[in-house]
Amino acid sequence: MSETVLVQPQPRQGIRALSAHRSYLIMMAAKIISRFGDSIDSIAYSWMVYVLTGSEVLMGTLFSLNFIPGIAFSLFTGVLVDRWSKKKIVILANTGRGIMVLLTALLYFLGYLQPWHLFFFTFINSSFECFSTPAEMSLVPRILPKELLLSGNSLTSSAARTAELAGLAAAGGLIALIGVSGAMITDALTFLVAALLFFRVRPRFEEEPSEVPHHVKTEKPKKTYWSEFKSGLLFVKGQKMILLTMLAAAFVNFCLTPYNVLEPVYVKEILHAGPFGLSLLGISLVVGMILSSLWVSQQGAKYKKSTLIVFGYLLLGVSYGLLYVPSLVTLYPLYTATLFCFGMGLAISFVNTPVSTYMMEVTPHEMLGRVGALSSMISTSAMPLGGLIAGFAGAWFSVDVLFLVFGILMIIPGLILLTQKSFMSV
Repeated sequence: MSETVLVQPQPRQGIRALSAHRSYLIMMAAKIISRFGDSIDSIAYSWMVYVLTGSEVLMGTLFSLNFIPGIAFSLFTGVLVDRWSKKKIVILANTGRGIMVLLTALLYFLGYLQPWHLFFFTFINSSFECFSTPAEMSLVPRILPKELLLSGNSLTSSAARTAELAGLAAAGGLIALIGVSGAMITDALTFLVAALLFFRVRPRFEEEPSEVPHHVKTEKPKKTYWSEFKSGLLFVKGQKMILLTMLAAAFVNFCLTPYNVLEPVYVKEILHAGPFGLSLLGISLVVGMILSSLWVSQQGAKYKKSTLIVFGYLLLGVSYGLLYVPSLVTLYPLYTATLFCFGMGLAISFVNTPVSTYMMEVTPHEMLGRVGALSSMISTSAMPLGGLIAGFAGAWFSVDVLFLVFGILMIIPGLILLTQKSFMSV
């Protein structure tokens, strides 16, 4: 007598499968709206700071201040995120950031804005982000099943980058039409709209409670703040793969800082271009990120996450180092650099999306806030140091040489991970 073997259907992947999860679509819409506003704000705020202070030193100090709350507070905010409602945290953080931006715009419009206001508002907004970033990360595996995390993270990243590109394109026209204050008010409204959208997010995939007979009354021992704090650190310490990717991200961000700081100098002195060149490099970077995010969302599940991550690190380092080449060619150096920036953009999504997805998959839901906050803190901790080194090194060495050196250094994490058999099995 033959037995009938039932074959379990494979879960659907990609955009069509994600469309069945309404809360995910709402969350992605909120992300698109807020990133569109962020892009407008990045230009309007920079211009406002320069007009108000006229000081490159103050602009650089404000840039560094953005990272201080993340480095100082993230370890501690992660525990609170795990204790509190993630949805409420995101709503309150978006609302708070919207109010801060609105106050900045109004003070600037009325002529009352002072430099100390900028430091205060920047610090407060960055502190809100210390809560919202790990809270959003904790929400994703609560609204999507495990098999859709890679596709969901990839599609969200792609959509957010598209919104960022649209915001950069619209910023100039908005500032010309409604002024710097009007553009910043637009950014404030995007935060408030995003907060309203999160009211409609309904987490579904919570951790299953352990089965306990109804007639048995049990009381869970109340954990202290510090015990939860310590348990988060011990978890990351015991997860070699997570710790490796965090340290690799910190090193890569350190290597990328010269590009972030000295890009205008590179465009002017090496590419002999103006604002158009700066814009073109930025657009090519974002387009590369969009395309690779879309590819990972559709095809990424066919490959090991470790393979995607290592490929991303190697491509990022090679593309970064090749920015040295335009200094050697006289024919279309700007467009040559644009091609390599596109390669950098492609690489970033191959790294970021699998790393965040792996972290969501292996981390217990109740620890995601702590682990996400710790990841954010470690990955950005070297950026202020990188900025300081880039500033001093830029006075002694040509920018294209610095890009070549740091591009070569950036290949190192990919080569190290490639030799880790336990990592390459992921």
